[in-house]
Amino acid sequence: MTDPCGSRRSTASPRRRNSGLRAAWCCSFTAFPPSPDCRPSSRTLHKQQSSQTAVAPSKPPSVVNSLHSSPSPSSKIGLGIIDPRRILSPGRVSPIDSDASVGPLPENAGSVSKVSIDEDNIQDPQPRGGKPSSSTAELASGLCDGEKGFDLMLKVTDGLGRSLVMEMDSEILCANSSYLAGMVLRSRRKVSDALKDVWEVEVEGVDNLRVFRETIEMMYERDDMNWLVNAGVSRAIDVLEVSASIMFDRGTMSCLRYLEAVPWNEHEEEKLKGLFSRCSFDESVAEVVLARLRPQGSNSSEELAVQLIRSVANGTNVNARKELQALVNGLLSESSIYRKEHAGLNKESLYSVCCACMNSLLELFKEASSTPPDVLVISMPKEKKPLIERVSRQVENLNWLLEILLDKQMAEDLVYLWATQDELIRLHERTSPMIRYELSRISACVFIALGKGKLHCCADMRHAVLHGWFRPMLMDFGWLQRCSKGMDMRSLEEGLGQAILTLPLKQQQNFFVEWFQFFGTQGNECPNLSKAFQVWWRRSFVKSMEASGKNPTASQV
Repeated sequence: MTDPCGSRRSTASPRRRNSGLRAAWCCSFTAFPPSPDCRPSSRTLHKQQSSQTAVAPSKPPSVVNSLHSSPSPSSKIGLGIIDPRRILSPGRVSPIDSDASVGPLPENAGSVSKVSIDEDNIQDPQPRGGKPSSSTAELASGLCDGEKGFDLMLKVTDGLGRSLVMEMDSEILCANSSYLAGMVLRSRRKVSDALKDVWEVEVEGVDNLRVFRETIEMMYERDDMNWLVNAGVSRAIDVLEVSASIMFDRGTMSCLRYLEAVPWNEHEEEKLKGLFSRCSFDESVAEVVLARLRPQGSNSSEELAVQLIRSVANGTNVNARKELQALVNGLLSESSIYRKEHAGLNKESLYSVCCACMNSLLELFKEASSTPPDVLVISMPKEKKPLIERVSRQVENLNWLLEILLDKQMAEDLVYLWATQDELIRLHERTSPMIRYELSRISACVFIALGKGKLHCCADMRHAVLHGWFRPMLMDFGWLQRCSKGMDMRSLEEGLGQAILTLPLKQQQNFFVEWFQFFGTQGNECPNLSKAFQVWWRRSFVKSMEASGKNPTASQV
C-alpha cells in the first residue's frame, strides 16, 4: 500500500494494521485531544480495512475486539476518532481488560478516547507481496503518515518515582518542542533494529506529572486561548513554566498572552513573580507581563504619596474626602500590609501642602472678616460652596496633615508654622464666632499632642504657640463643645493643662491667672483647668516652701 508520501508501506500485523484507527497518542493517567494532522479519511479507512481482510482472512476478529471494546460516539466520527482508548496503569504498558470499568475523564475527556498498549504484542511488520519497505527512510523523513499512527513511547518520571506513560506521534512532539525533539533524535540514533517502529524516550525529574501532561495536551489543541480560558490563571502559570523548560514556544507565547489579558489575585501574582525569578524569558516576549509585575522607569512611592495627599486636600466632596483620607492613612501606616519596607515621606513636599492650606485659610479669613454673618452660610456668586464650608475643609486638611506628621515624627515644624500666624490670629478677633472657632480646632490638636508628649518642641516654641492661641481657645471653647465634630473635650482640657505645665513656672503663672479670670466669668463656656492649676500651685509655693524649711499654713495650701 502506498503512503501519502509516495513510499511503499509494508503490511503490519493485525495489531499494527489497526493503528490508523487510533488517536495520535495515549496516556497512562488520562486522555488527550487527538492530533488533527494525522487522521486518515473515511475512504482510506475503508480501503485499509478491505486490504487487511484480504491479506489475513484467517485472523479472527477477536484480536481487534480485544483492543477496541466499543465504538466511539457518533459525534467523534467526524473528527476521525473512531474507537475509545484505555488507560494504562502507572508504570505499566500492559492493557487493561476491556471489561474493566473506566472512570470519568478529567477536564477534556470529551475530546479524546483512550487506548491501551501492550509492547509485547507489537509484532514486526510483515512485507506485503514479498517487497519489504524502507522503514529507516520512513523514520528519518519526519513526514506525517496517517497509517503509521503513533510511533513514540514517552515516559515521564517525577522525583517520587511515579511515572506517566504516553504513546504518541513523534512528528507532533518534535514540531512543538525543540528540547524533546533532540531527545527523540538521540533515541532514533540508538535504535539498532531498522524496522523498529516505536521509539522510547524517558524524561526524569519532572516536578508535576499532571502539569506536564497538560502541556503535552496543549500541543494538540487548535485553539490555545480557549484551552487556557477553561484551565484558569493558576494552571496557565504552571503550563507556562513547563512550556519554557521543554522549549514549547507556541505554548509559552499563548500562556503569556493569556496571563497579560486576565486579572490576577495576590496568590497568583506572587506565583508569577516566583516563576520569573526562576526562569528567564525573552524580554520582547514577556514584556507585557513584566509591565504588570514591575514598575517601568523610576517611580518614587514618597512622591506619589504626597501627590495623593495633595489631591485629597483639594477635594470638595465631604464623603469622598473621608474615604480617601482613611485609604491614604492605611497605605502610610507602619503596620500596613501594602508596605514591605519602611519608607518615609518627603518632609519638604509634605510641608509645602501644609503651607498651601494655611495660605488658603488666611485668604478665607480675610474674606470672612469683611462678610456679614448672615452671608457666611450662603454660597457666594463665584463660589460653589459656602464660605464656612470652605474654611472647615482647610481646617480638616491641616488636622489630617498633623496626624500624618505626628506618625512620621516630624511635626515640630508645623507647631512653628502655626505659632507664627500673627495675621490669622489678628483676623480671629474680627471674625464671627460661628467661623472663627474652626481655627481653635487646629490649636486643640496641637495642644493635645503637646500634652501627650507626641511633640518634642523646645520651650520657646511651646510658649509661642500657647501665647498666640491660648486666648482664642478660651473664647471658642463653648462653640467647640457644641460643634465638636468628633473631638474629645476631656482630652482637650487635659492636654491644654499638661501643655502649660511643660513651661517654666513663671510662664505657667501667666496662663493660669488668665484662665482663672476668664473661667470666673464664662463658667462652662471655658475649659476647666482646675487640676493643672493645682499642680502648678503646689509646685510653685508648697514645695518651694518645704525646700526652704518653712511650714505652709492651711490658707497657703
